[in-house]
Amino acid sequence: MHSARQNILCLDIGSGTQDVFYYMPDRELENCPKFVLPSPAMQIGSRIMELNSAGENVYFYGRNMGGGFYRVLKKSLENGLKAAIHPQAAYSLSDSPELLETIGLDITRNCPHGYYPVYLSDYDPGFWRSFLAQAGLGYPGLILACAQDHGFHPDSSNRLGRFQLWKKFLIQSNGQIEKLVFSTPPEEMTRLISLKDSIGAGYVADTGAAALLGALFVPETEKLSREKGVCVVNVGNSHTIAFLLYADRVHGIMEHHTGLLNGQKLWEQLKLFRQGRLTNDQVFKDNGHGCLVSETAAGMDFKPTFVLGPRRRILEGFDVDFLCPGGDMMLAGCFGLLKGYFINRKIYE
Repeated sequence: MHSARQNILCLDIGSGTQDVFYYMPDRELENCPKFVLPSPAMQIGSRIMELNSAGENVYFYGRNMGGGFYRVLKKSLENGLKAAIHPQAAYSLSDSPELLETIGLDITRNCPHGYYPVYLSDYDPGFWRSFLAQAGLGYPGLILACAQDHGFHPDSSNRLGRFQLWKKFLIQSNGQIEKLVFSTPPEEMTRLISLKDSIGAGYVADTGAAALLGALFVPETEKLSREKGVCVVNVGNSHTIAFLLYADRVHGIMEHHTGLLNGQKLWEQLKLFRQGRLTNDQVFKDNGHGCLVSETAAGMDFKPTFVLGPRRRILEGFDVDFLCPGGDMMLAGCFGLLKGYFINRKIYE
């Protein structure tokens, strides 16, 4: 059992930034330290460009992490960079080794002679120990972290594979919100497994799950969701995900790509989604991930719609309420991790 009075480092690891909340239980939320830093993938991308400009070759090793540096790497390979990658680290970029070889990456367990080693990980304890020390903060007793996980699907679409994870949550876990965070991630969530191994003690979650829990960090939203069905929408930079929620259970999930949506299109899809009339095929054929509404949603309208996320303003002017968990919308995922942690402490500890 973890101490209720320990400091907690909460990390929402995105493709461009990682949003950070250092929770200190003896302080008001407003007085706890907050940071918005470049994501680990962005830092790796910058390092690749530096080494390419210096004429160095690169060997990637370490863990499965977010592959947001893929485009920078591919362009650098086209510009003459020679690169190799350890088989374990290769999962950061693709579940298919053959695909990586086609873009010019050598997959090998040993660093080739003359190659510069670059460590891959969504969480590096050395970085955080140093960073927090520079900020005058001690290393935390507990770490909570979220990242987007597509799962392991070498022979199928990542879009299809990722939505299978949501289907499993709805069907096998009955949509119970406490099951959205993991002390031991499922075996198919390979990125979260690596993340949990890196942080040691604590919980991990998908960023979509953390966003939903962040909405429940707002007491008024949580109270209303227990009285009647509500719809929670997170409009992220890359992904838009919506949940139908009632009585501490998720009754429906829809996930799409934000770049393929505008306000009117998203609003029309949300209306169908709330009514249980948006199909999985409709979303998938539109190059989204999918949609599933459980039979338990029958007869409910889920009309109150709460929106958060960095691209939330595309729904401005529609019948929605914009949320600001903990007074800082950009830290919604961090507050969601805290919410999930508190729920699990209450239920299991």
